[in-house]
Amino acid sequence: MAAIDVVPVTDKVGVKEFIALPKRLYRGHKGYVAPLDMERGEVLSPEKNPYFTHAKAQLFLARRDGRIVGRISAQICELEQKLRPGTGHFGWLDAEDDPAIYQALVKAAADWLRAQGSTRMVGPLSFSSNEETGLLVDGFDSLPMLMMPYHAPYAGKNVEAAGLTRLKDLIAYDLDKGDYKPVGSTRMLEKLQADGTIRMRGLDMKNYTRDLSVILDIFNDAWADNWGMVPFTATEIAAAAASMKPLIDPNLVVIAEVKGEPAGMLVCLPNLMEAIRDFNGSLLPFNVLKLIWRLKLKTLKTSRIPLMGIRRKHHGSVLGATLLPLMFDRLKEPFLKRGLERVEMSWILEDNLPMRRVIEGVGGKVYKTYRLYETTLS
Repeated sequence: MAAIDVVPVTDKVGVKEFIALPKRLYRGHKGYVAPLDMERGEVLSPEKNPYFTHAKAQLFLARRDGRIVGRISAQICELEQKLRPGTGHFGWLDAEDDPAIYQALVKAAADWLRAQGSTRMVGPLSFSSNEETGLLVDGFDSLPMLMMPYHAPYAGKNVEAAGLTRLKDLIAYDLDKGDYKPVGSTRMLEKLQADGTIRMRGLDMKNYTRDLSVILDIFNDAWADNWGMVPFTATEIAAAAASMKPLIDPNLVVIAEVKGEPAGMLVCLPNLMEAIRDFNGSLLPFNVLKLIWRLKLKTLKTSRIPLMGIRRKHHGSVLGATLLPLMFDRLKEPFLKRGLERVEMSWILEDNLPMRRVIEGVGGKVYKTYRLYETTLS
Protein backbone atom coordinates (compact mmCIF):
# COMPACT_ATOMS: atom_id res chain seq x y z
CA MET A 1 0.00 0.00 0.00
CA ALA A 2 1.21 3.50 -0.82
CA ALA A 3 2.89 5.60 1.83
CA ILE A 4 0.96 8.18 3.83
CA ASP A 5 2.26 11.74 3.61
CA VAL A 6 1.20 14.20 6.31
CA VAL A 7 1.78 17.79 5.26
CA PRO A 8 1.05 21.13 6.95
CA VAL A 9 -1.72 23.31 5.56
CA THR A 10 -0.14 26.51 4.29
CA ASP A 11 -2.69 28.18 2.02
CA LYS A 12 -6.40 28.81 1.39
CA VAL A 13 -6.68 25.80 -0.90
CA GLY A 14 -5.46 23.58 1.90
CA VAL A 15 -7.96 25.10 4.34
CA LYS A 16 -10.80 24.40 1.91
CA GLU A 17 -9.63 20.79 1.57
CA PHE A 18 -9.38 20.55 5.36
CA ILE A 19 -13.00 21.75 5.72
CA ALA A 20 -14.34 19.54 2.94
CA LEU A 21 -12.92 16.19 4.08
CA PRO A 22 -15.58 15.17 6.67
CA LYS A 23 -18.36 15.66 4.13
CA ARG A 24 -16.83 12.92 2.00
CA LEU A 25 -15.89 10.67 4.92
CA TYR A 26 -19.29 10.78 6.60
CA ARG A 27 -21.62 10.97 3.63
CA GLY A 28 -24.60 8.76 4.39
CA HIS A 29 -23.89 8.53 8.13
CA LYS A 30 -27.18 8.93 9.99
CA GLY A 31 -25.68 11.01 12.78
CA TYR A 32 -23.75 13.46 10.61
CA VAL A 33 -24.78 16.88 9.37
CA ALA A 34 -22.20 19.03 7.60
CA PRO A 35 -21.51 22.29 9.46
CA LEU A 36 -21.60 25.46 7.41
CA ASP A 37 -18.41 25.86 5.37
CA MET A 38 -18.41 29.59 6.06
CA GLU A 39 -18.59 29.07 9.83
CA ARG A 40 -15.84 26.44 9.73
CA GLY A 41 -13.65 28.83 7.78
CA GLU A 42 -14.12 31.56 10.39
CA VAL A 43 -13.24 29.20 13.24
CA LEU A 44 -10.05 28.16 11.42
CA SER A 45 -9.07 31.74 10.55
CA PRO A 46 -6.44 33.40 12.77
CA GLU A 47 -7.87 36.74 11.66
CA LYS A 48 -11.47 35.94 12.66
CA ASN A 49 -11.28 33.54 15.61
CA PRO A 50 -10.33 35.33 18.88
CA TYR A 51 -8.81 32.05 20.13
CA PHE A 52 -5.74 32.99 18.12
CA THR A 53 -5.14 36.14 20.17
CA HIS A 54 -3.71 33.83 22.83
CA ALA A 55 -2.92 30.66 20.88
CA LYS A 56 -1.29 29.26 17.76
CA ALA A 57 -2.10 26.20 15.71
CA GLN A 58 -0.99 24.13 12.75
CA LEU A 59 -3.36 22.19 10.51
CA PHE A 60 -2.25 18.99 8.78
CA LEU A 61 -3.64 16.89 5.92
CA ALA A 62 -2.78 13.26 5.26
CA ARG A 63 -2.47 12.14 1.64
CA ARG A 64 -2.11 8.73 0.05
CA ASP A 65 -1.52 8.54 -3.70
CA GLY A 66 -2.36 12.24 -3.83
CA ARG A 67 -5.79 11.73 -2.28
CA ILE A 68 -6.69 13.34 1.06
CA VAL A 69 -7.40 10.62 3.63
CA GLY A 70 -7.22 12.44 6.97
CA ARG A 71 -6.77 15.67 8.89
CA ILE A 72 -5.67 16.89 12.32
CA SER A 73 -4.68 20.08 14.11
CA ALA A 74 -2.07 20.77 16.77
CA GLN A 75 -2.46 23.85 18.93
CA ILE A 76 -0.96 25.47 21.99
CA CYS A 77 -2.81 28.01 24.13
CA GLU A 78 -1.12 30.59 26.36
CA LEU A 79 -4.01 30.50 28.84
CA GLU A 80 -3.78 26.71 29.04
CA GLN A 81 -0.05 26.99 29.75
CA LYS A 82 -0.71 29.18 32.78
CA LEU A 83 -3.18 26.65 34.17
CA ARG A 84 -1.59 23.38 33.03
CA PRO A 85 2.02 24.02 31.96
CA GLY A 86 3.36 21.78 29.22
CA THR A 87 -0.05 20.71 27.88
CA GLY A 88 -0.67 21.02 24.15
CA HIS A 89 -3.80 20.02 22.28
CA PHE A 90 -4.78 18.22 19.11
CA GLY A 91 -8.14 18.42 17.37
CA TRP A 92 -10.10 18.34 14.11
CA LEU A 93 -9.24 14.63 13.83
CA ASP A 94 -11.06 12.87 11.00
CA ALA A 95 -9.75 10.13 8.74
CA GLU A 96 -10.57 7.04 6.74
CA ASP A 97 -10.80 3.76 8.65
CA ASP A 98 -7.12 2.87 8.65
CA PRO A 99 -5.02 2.82 11.85
CA ALA A 100 -1.92 3.75 9.85
CA ILE A 101 -3.53 7.07 8.87
CA TYR A 102 -4.40 7.87 12.49
CA GLN A 103 -0.88 6.96 13.60
CA ALA A 104 0.65 9.27 11.00
CA LEU A 105 -1.66 12.15 11.92
CA VAL A 106 -1.13 11.77 15.67
CA LYS A 107 2.62 11.65 15.13
CA ALA A 108 2.54 14.87 13.10
CA ALA A 109 0.59 16.68 15.82
CA ALA A 110 2.83 15.31 18.56
CA ASP A 111 6.01 16.30 16.71
CA TRP A 112 4.74 19.86 16.22
CA LEU A 113 3.73 20.22 19.87
CA ARG A 114 7.01 18.75 21.06
CA ALA A 115 8.85 21.37 19.00
CA GLN A 116 6.80 24.03 20.83
CA GLY A 117 7.99 22.67 24.17
CA SER A 118 4.91 20.64 25.10
CA THR A 119 5.38 17.57 27.28
CA ARG A 120 1.80 16.31 27.12
CA MET A 121 -0.85 16.14 24.38
CA VAL A 122 -4.60 16.13 25.10
CA GLY A 123 -7.53 16.06 22.71
CA PRO A 124 -9.43 16.20 20.54
CA LEU A 125 -10.37 19.83 21.08
CA SER A 126 -11.31 22.00 18.12
CA PHE A 127 -9.72 24.27 19.22
CA SER A 128 -10.42 24.56 22.97
CA SER A 129 -12.71 23.21 25.65
CA ASN A 130 -14.99 26.18 24.92
CA GLU A 131 -15.50 24.86 21.38
CA GLU A 132 -16.05 21.31 20.07
CA THR A 133 -14.61 18.88 22.60
CA GLY A 134 -14.00 15.15 22.67
CA LEU A 135 -14.27 12.19 20.30
CA LEU A 136 -17.73 10.69 19.89
CA VAL A 137 -17.55 7.07 21.13
CA ASP A 138 -21.22 6.29 21.78
CA GLY A 139 -24.49 7.52 20.26
CA PHE A 140 -23.71 7.72 16.55
CA ASP A 141 -27.21 7.67 15.05
CA SER A 142 -28.88 10.68 16.66
CA LEU A 143 -29.18 14.07 14.99
CA PRO A 144 -26.07 16.09 15.94
CA MET A 145 -26.36 19.26 17.98
CA LEU A 146 -24.82 22.63 17.31
CA MET A 147 -21.25 23.02 18.59
CA MET A 148 -20.89 19.26 19.19
CA PRO A 149 -18.62 17.04 17.07
CA TYR A 150 -19.36 13.91 15.09
CA HIS A 151 -16.95 11.03 14.50
CA ALA A 152 -17.32 7.65 12.85
CA PRO A 153 -17.74 4.53 15.03
CA TYR A 154 -14.29 3.33 13.98
CA ALA A 155 -12.47 6.44 15.21
CA GLY A 156 -12.05 5.41 18.85
CA LYS A 157 -10.25 2.13 18.15
CA ASN A 158 -7.92 3.85 15.69
CA VAL A 159 -7.08 6.66 18.13
CA GLU A 160 -6.17 4.09 20.76
CA ALA A 161 -4.13 2.12 18.23
CA ALA A 162 -2.17 5.32 17.64
CA GLY A 163 -0.99 5.22 21.26
CA LEU A 164 -3.44 7.58 22.92
CA THR A 165 -5.10 6.58 26.19
CA ARG A 166 -8.46 7.51 27.69
CA LEU A 167 -8.31 10.58 29.91
CA LYS A 168 -11.89 11.65 30.59
CA ASP A 169 -15.42 11.05 29.31
CA LEU A 170 -17.90 13.83 28.62
CA ILE A 171 -21.59 13.05 28.83
CA ALA A 172 -24.48 14.36 26.73
CA TYR A 173 -27.98 14.05 28.15
CA ASP A 174 -31.20 13.94 26.16
CA LEU A 175 -34.49 15.14 27.63
CA ASP A 176 -37.80 14.63 25.85
CA LYS A 177 -40.59 17.04 26.74
CA GLY A 178 -42.75 14.12 27.88
CA ASP A 179 -40.10 12.92 30.33
CA TYR A 180 -39.56 16.20 32.16
CA LYS A 181 -39.99 15.95 35.93
CA PRO A 182 -40.53 19.27 37.71
CA VAL A 183 -38.42 19.26 40.85
CA GLY A 184 -38.74 22.88 41.91
CA SER A 185 -41.43 23.96 44.32
CA THR A 186 -43.80 26.60 42.96
CA ARG A 187 -44.57 27.63 46.53
CA MET A 188 -40.86 27.97 47.30
CA LEU A 189 -40.26 30.02 44.16
CA GLU A 190 -43.18 32.31 44.95
CA LYS A 191 -41.91 32.81 48.51
CA LEU A 192 -38.34 33.53 47.44
CA GLN A 193 -39.56 35.94 44.78
CA ALA A 194 -42.04 37.64 47.10
CA ASP A 195 -39.43 38.44 49.73
CA GLY A 196 -36.97 39.65 47.09
CA THR A 197 -34.44 36.85 47.62
CA ILE A 198 -34.43 35.71 44.00
CA ARG A 199 -35.63 36.96 40.65
CA MET A 200 -35.88 34.88 37.49
CA ARG A 201 -35.80 36.72 34.18
CA GLY A 202 -35.16 36.14 30.52
CA LEU A 203 -32.60 37.83 28.30
CA ASP A 204 -33.16 41.52 27.57
CA MET A 205 -32.57 41.92 23.82
CA LYS A 206 -32.34 45.71 24.26
CA ASN A 207 -29.32 45.03 26.46
CA TYR A 208 -28.16 41.93 24.63
CA THR A 209 -24.41 42.49 24.89
CA ARG A 210 -24.70 43.31 28.58
CA ASP A 211 -26.71 40.18 29.35
CA LEU A 212 -24.44 37.88 27.30
CA SER A 213 -21.47 39.30 29.19
CA VAL A 214 -23.29 38.55 32.46
CA ILE A 215 -24.01 34.99 31.31
CA LEU A 216 -20.42 34.25 30.29
CA ASP A 217 -19.07 35.90 33.43
CA ILE A 218 -21.23 33.54 35.49
CA PHE A 219 -19.97 30.66 33.32
CA ASN A 220 -16.33 31.60 33.93
CA ASP A 221 -16.94 31.73 37.68
CA ALA A 222 -19.24 28.70 37.96
CA TRP A 223 -16.85 26.37 36.17
CA ALA A 224 -13.54 27.88 37.31
CA ASP A 225 -12.69 24.76 39.34
CA ASN A 226 -13.91 22.37 36.64
CA TRP A 227 -11.43 20.01 35.03
CA GLY A 228 -9.94 21.46 31.83
CA MET A 229 -11.59 24.87 32.24
CA VAL A 230 -10.12 27.79 30.29
CA PRO A 231 -12.07 31.03 30.89
CA PHE A 232 -13.59 33.04 28.06
CA THR A 233 -11.60 36.20 27.39
CA ALA A 234 -13.33 39.55 26.84
CA THR A 235 -12.69 39.25 23.10
CA GLU A 236 -14.13 35.73 23.03
CA ILE A 237 -17.20 36.89 24.97
CA ALA A 238 -17.83 39.60 22.37
CA ALA A 239 -17.41 37.09 19.53
CA ALA A 240 -19.69 34.55 21.20
CA ALA A 241 -22.35 37.20 21.71
CA ALA A 242 -22.25 38.10 18.02
CA SER A 243 -22.31 34.50 16.77
CA MET A 244 -25.17 33.37 19.03
CA LYS A 245 -27.44 36.36 18.44
CA PRO A 246 -29.24 34.95 15.34
CA LEU A 247 -30.16 31.83 17.34
CA ILE A 248 -31.06 33.42 20.66
CA ASP A 249 -34.67 33.32 21.79
CA PRO A 250 -34.73 35.59 24.86
CA ASN A 251 -37.47 33.46 26.39
CA LEU A 252 -35.21 30.39 26.29
CA VAL A 253 -32.60 32.11 28.45
CA VAL A 254 -32.92 32.18 32.23
CA ILE A 255 -30.89 34.50 34.44
CA ALA A 256 -31.33 33.98 38.18
CA GLU A 257 -30.60 36.92 40.44
CA VAL A 258 -30.08 36.57 44.19
CA LYS A 259 -30.63 39.78 46.13
CA GLY A 260 -30.14 41.78 42.96
CA GLU A 261 -26.93 40.07 41.82
CA PRO A 262 -26.73 37.62 38.87
CA ALA A 263 -26.17 34.22 40.45
CA GLY A 264 -27.08 31.61 37.86
CA MET A 265 -27.88 31.21 34.19
CA LEU A 266 -29.21 28.71 31.68
CA VAL A 267 -29.13 29.16 27.90
CA CYS A 268 -31.15 26.96 25.53
CA LEU A 269 -30.47 27.33 21.80
CA PRO A 270 -32.52 25.94 18.90
CA ASN A 271 -30.47 23.28 17.14
CA LEU A 272 -28.89 24.88 14.08
CA MET A 273 -27.86 21.46 12.76
CA GLU A 274 -31.52 20.50 12.36
CA ALA A 275 -32.08 23.65 10.31
CA ILE A 276 -29.15 22.97 7.93
CA ARG A 277 -29.29 19.19 7.70
CA ASP A 278 -29.94 19.31 3.92
CA PHE A 279 -27.47 22.14 3.09
CA ASN A 280 -24.27 20.05 2.78
CA GLY A 281 -22.40 22.95 4.37
CA SER A 282 -23.37 25.59 1.82
CA LEU A 283 -25.62 28.65 2.09
CA LEU A 284 -25.72 29.05 -1.71
CA PRO A 285 -27.69 29.66 -3.79
CA PHE A 286 -30.92 29.74 -1.76
CA ASN A 287 -30.05 28.04 1.52
CA VAL A 288 -29.51 31.32 3.34
CA LEU A 289 -33.16 32.17 2.66
CA LYS A 290 -34.22 28.69 3.80
CA LEU A 291 -32.26 29.13 7.02
CA ILE A 292 -33.79 32.52 7.79
CA TRP A 293 -37.25 31.13 7.05
CA ARG A 294 -36.80 28.03 9.21
CA LEU A 295 -35.52 30.06 12.16
CA LYS A 296 -38.23 32.68 11.77
CA LEU A 297 -41.06 30.14 11.62
CA LYS A 298 -39.68 28.37 14.70
CA THR A 299 -40.18 24.95 13.13
CA LEU A 300 -37.21 23.27 14.83
CA LYS A 301 -37.95 20.52 17.33
CA THR A 302 -34.52 19.98 18.88
CA SER A 303 -32.36 22.22 21.03
CA ARG A 304 -29.26 22.26 23.20
CA ILE A 305 -28.32 23.81 26.53
CA PRO A 306 -24.61 24.62 26.08
CA LEU A 307 -24.38 27.03 29.01
CA MET A 308 -25.67 26.66 32.54
CA GLY A 309 -24.21 27.20 35.96
CA ILE A 310 -24.36 28.76 39.41
CA ARG A 311 -21.75 31.11 40.85
CA ARG A 312 -19.29 29.37 43.17
CA LYS A 313 -20.32 31.45 46.20
CA HIS A 314 -23.66 29.59 46.10
CA HIS A 315 -22.16 26.11 45.63
CA GLY A 316 -22.92 23.83 48.56
CA SER A 317 -25.76 25.99 49.87
CA VAL A 318 -29.47 25.18 50.00
CA LEU A 319 -30.18 28.21 47.82
CA GLY A 320 -27.56 27.14 45.29
CA ALA A 321 -28.99 23.63 45.11
CA THR A 322 -32.42 25.15 44.49
CA LEU A 323 -31.50 27.58 41.71
CA LEU A 324 -30.78 25.16 38.86
CA PRO A 325 -33.98 23.08 39.24
CA LEU A 326 -35.97 26.31 39.49
CA MET A 327 -34.34 27.57 36.28
CA PHE A 328 -35.37 24.34 34.53
CA ASP A 329 -38.93 24.88 35.74
CA ARG A 330 -38.84 28.46 34.45
CA LEU A 331 -37.67 27.23 31.02
CA LYS A 332 -40.47 24.69 30.58
CA GLU A 333 -43.29 27.01 29.49
CA PRO A 334 -41.39 28.96 26.77
CA PHE A 335 -39.77 25.69 25.63
CA LEU A 336 -43.16 24.11 24.97
CA LYS A 337 -44.65 27.32 23.59
CA ARG A 338 -41.95 27.44 20.92
CA GLY A 339 -42.82 23.90 19.83
CA LEU A 340 -39.56 22.29 20.93
CA GLU A 341 -39.68 18.61 21.80
CA ARG A 342 -36.14 17.63 22.84
CA VAL A 343 -33.19 19.26 24.49
CA GLU A 344 -29.61 18.08 24.82
CA MET A 345 -27.67 19.10 27.92
CA SER A 346 -23.97 18.87 27.18
CA TRP A 347 -21.28 18.44 27.87
CA ILE A 348 -21.05 17.21 31.47
CA LEU A 349 -17.91 15.67 32.95
CA GLU A 350 -18.42 12.03 33.89
CA ASP A 351 -17.33 12.76 37.47
CA ASN A 352 -19.41 15.93 37.93
CA LEU A 353 -21.91 14.01 40.02
CA PRO A 354 -23.81 17.00 41.50
CA MET A 355 -24.68 18.32 38.03
CA ARG A 356 -25.47 14.84 36.75
CA ARG A 357 -27.87 14.25 39.64
CA VAL A 358 -29.74 17.48 38.89
CA ILE A 359 -30.06 16.63 35.18
CA GLU A 360 -31.16 13.06 35.86
CA GLY A 361 -33.56 14.40 38.48
CA VAL A 362 -35.46 16.38 35.84
CA GLY A 363 -35.60 13.37 33.51
CA GLY A 364 -32.40 13.60 31.47
CA LYS A 365 -31.00 10.36 30.02
CA VAL A 366 -27.41 9.69 28.91
CA TYR A 367 -27.41 9.21 25.15
CA LYS A 368 -23.97 10.19 23.87
CA THR A 369 -20.43 9.94 25.18
CA TYR A 370 -17.42 11.95 24.05
CA ARG A 371 -13.90 10.93 25.05
CA LEU A 372 -10.74 12.89 25.65
CA TYR A 373 -7.38 11.20 25.17
CA GLU A 374 -3.84 11.96 26.24
CA THR A 375 -0.24 10.95 25.73
CA THR A 376 3.09 12.08 27.08
CA LEU A 377 5.57 13.71 24.72
CA SER A 378 9.04 12.48 25.62
